Amino acid sequence: MSVTYATLGELRVGSYIVIDGEPCRIVEMSRAKTGKHGSAKAHVVAVCLFSGNKKTLTAPVDARVEVPIIDKRVGQVIADMGDMVQIMDMETFETFEVEKPSDEDLRAKLQPGVEVEYWVVMGKYMIMRVRGGQK
Repeated sequence: MSVTYATLGELRVGSYIVIDGEPCRIVEMSRAKTGKHGSAKAHVVAVCLFSGNKKTLTAPVDARVEVPIIDKRVGQVIADMGDMVQIMDMETFETFEVEKPSDEDLRAKLQPGVEVEYWVVMGKYMIMRVRGGQK
């Protein structure tokens, strides 16, 4: 799996974290100092990148957590196949199929010949945005 490690106290809102084996983006974070001899705790609320589910994590701020490595790449849409699109990477020329994003505006722009930015996160692909105009 393509992950690295960080301490929970280093992460901020907008950072990425792995919770329950799924890559998530942090949307809310709070810290609380417990009693006299306790260590500070962090409460994290994050949204899963692929399913959109909310996940929470409460742990000491010095706990080591997994952070996903996000590989941002550029590809070209080759074919529209209903709920999936076929994409060719612009560097390696490898082709693969990706599920269409749930955003309706982005779905409408996915036509053959359009360049897209896609992310590879923990072995899964997701289309983030359309880069160029239509050809």
